[in-house]
Amino acid sequence: MLSAGAASAQVIGANDRIRGAVIGSGGRGRLLTGEFKEIGVEMNAVCDIYEPNLQAGLKVASSGAKSYDNYKRMLESKDIDVVIVATPDHWHAQMVIDAVNAGKDVYVEKPMAHLIPEGFDVIDAVRRTKRVVQVGTQRRSFDLFQDAKRIMDSGQLGEVRLVTSQWLNHTQRLRQGTLAGKLDWNQWIGSAPKREMDPFRFLNWYYFYDYSGGLLVGQAAHIIDAIQWFMNSNEPLTVTCSGGKPNLEGAEVPETATIAIEYPENYLATFTIGYKAMRYAGFNDQLKQFHGSQARFDVAREWYRLYPESREIYMRPSVNVERPGSFGPATRAHIRNFLECVRSRKDPTAPVEAGQATNIVLVMALDSLRSGKRLRWNSAARRVES
Repeated sequence: MLSAGAASAQVIGANDRIRGAVIGSGGRGRLLTGEFKEIGVEMNAVCDIYEPNLQAGLKVASSGAKSYDNYKRMLESKDIDVVIVATPDHWHAQMVIDAVNAGKDVYVEKPMAHLIPEGFDVIDAVRRTKRVVQVGTQRRSFDLFQDAKRIMDSGQLGEVRLVTSQWLNHTQRLRQGTLAGKLDWNQWIGSAPKREMDPFRFLNWYYFYDYSGGLLVGQAAHIIDAIQWFMNSNEPLTVTCSGGKPNLEGAEVPETATIAIEYPENYLATFTIGYKAMRYAGFNDQLKQFHGSQARFDVAREWYRLYPESREIYMRPSVNVERPGSFGPATRAHIRNFLECVRSRKDPTAPVEAGQATNIVLVMALDSLRSGKRLRWNSAARRVES
């Protein structure tokens, strides 16, 4: 394994080919592998502890890609410059730390970590090794959101004391069935509590507290990150979360819940995850509303509208931008930003500090949901207090 000094000395030139690998070649991992490959990265290694995912990942990767069932052995390879981490959430932090210590730059799916201390460990490792790490909150690289951010920064809204947001989904049931091939269960469990092998838990890890936080975390990771980015916030003051009982059979995390966050910049933000009664296009399935003293700014995934203060019964936007179907390339733009930073050694649009700022809120939200308490963040001591 490379030392921090040797790792920081490895700099890729503008004309050098970048060689990549993926850890976790499930659905998202394969999508990212394909995007990296399409942009020009030589995806020459795939690691997964579930044989069907490993084989599927190899089909997407570059010709002749090597297969691994242990990510630490893969990180020893000198033929890898960048690593995608697309595993369950509870593995993200340790894999990022191990990768940067091995001299690799990393694109890690959100959330950056599963626990608050892990997030600070990631920051320490990334800054010590001087590696480039991009957290997969791709709105930060999406031109529509960057344009909306400039409107936020223009002062047209006046003072913003309230931000409300929501995300609606259409998931009717969890995955059923048996495993289709070999699985290294003990390696998959990792730092999570030890349990007997459970195919249902493996196939639906997203909905179990040991490994993630359901759509509550998966979608809030994007929305809370965008709110904090737009509002120039770094950490919360308090977090409270309430939710109904889980209605997806077998899930631990409720599919309907609301997070309320107080910020030191003197505003309140809320995020509600819910489910649509019927399937419809994603154009209107999520929304952030910034309620200013002079205007309200609505920002969705593929549109935004600015409503100046008015006494009219029907509000009319002074700015109305709609681009249905435009969000798809956002992930590729985020990857391009990451690869540009791999070459320039600059910070990417979603650096680890931003990932940790969101991670703090997400962890506190899950703790609040389970404890029924309003939790306070002690920034100086880096700990949660009730």
